[in-house]
Amino acid sequence: MGRRRMKTLKFRHNLVKEILDGNKTATWRLFDDKDLQVGDQLEFIDWDTGEKFAEAEIIKMREKELDNIEEKDFDGHKKFGSKEVMLRHYKELYGEKVDMDTIIK
Repeated sequence: MGRRRMKTLKFRHNLVKEILDGNKTATWRLFDDKDLQVGDQLEFIDWDTGEKFAEAEIIKMREKELDNIEEKDFDGHKKFGSKEVMLRHYKELYGEKVDMDTIIK
């Protein structure tokens, strides 16, 4: 079995320190255009500078609709004050196509 190609994930600059410090250990991705899978090797890129700041491997993955997010899904991830705040946040990142039925990975 051949080695998979390294995939890249971009993070906003304000999250780089959180990731490097181990405070942010999970990420949610909408409209997965990279076909992310368990076992994928990742390069983390600072969105603002374009610099690589870390490498990682996907060790666990879940898929669910935004509306079905539970408290346990926030482990290692930013918490939102409400589902409405969460929806607004993802609309800012991904546009108006995001709704509570959108699948996250």
